[in-house]
Amino acid sequence: MRQLLPRLNESVILRESYGVTRQRHSTGRPLIGLCMVMSIDGSTVVEGRSTLLSNPADRDVIIALRAAADTIVVGAGTIREQMYTPPSKPGLRVGVVTRTGNLDFKSPLFTTGSGFLIMPEDSVAPHADVDIIRAGKGNVDLQVAMAQLPGNFVQLEGGSLLNASMFAANLVDEINLTISPMVTGADSPRLSNGAPALHSDYEVAHILEDNGYLFIRYVRRN
Repeated sequence: MRQLLPRLNESVILRESYGVTRQRHSTGRPLIGLCMVMSIDGSTVVEGRSTLLSNPADRDVIIALRAAADTIVVGAGTIREQMYTPPSKPGLRVGVVTRTGNLDFKSPLFTTGSGFLIMPEDSVAPHADVDIIRAGKGNVDLQVAMAQLPGNFVQLEGGSLLNASMFAANLVDEINLTISPMVTGADSPRLSNGAPALHSDYEVAHILEDNGYLFIRYVRRN
């Protein structure tokens, strides 16, 4: 792994690169960073899985970001498809955005207490011993929900529909993007499917490279 920008560096410590100091947003919520991998042509999955786009360095980046995070937020579909397990960082919890609560509460993510739900106020609670954050009616009010999360930094891990909703709510403060050196074709999900027209400007904080993979950290312009 080497750094290309802001200056060339042949040796990189990922926990230093991604473990920068973050403070809660001026609105009172945590800062939110989207972490995703995509192909050169923009696909975020291959055969329904993002892991087929990844490499060991990408997984190391995710670990470094999770080490900096206070909470992970992810959509229910991604939880089901990627078969999430409890994070390795002690105390790090995973908030699952869902309207229905249709999840496997016997999975280790929930039996260990690592997982909790983020649901609308009027959704029926599942018959499971699980913590729930409530916000909005009909759909999750993401702005209200994110303000209830602890700490300074939330790691957003998709999927594309949740990403789109977070962009639409103006909640994505940084983007940690891995570009995989492959073209996938097909009509696969992109970074944010279904987002309205947006004009959100970001600037590059760093670019790292490993075996053709690019790791770009973007931060929102003020």
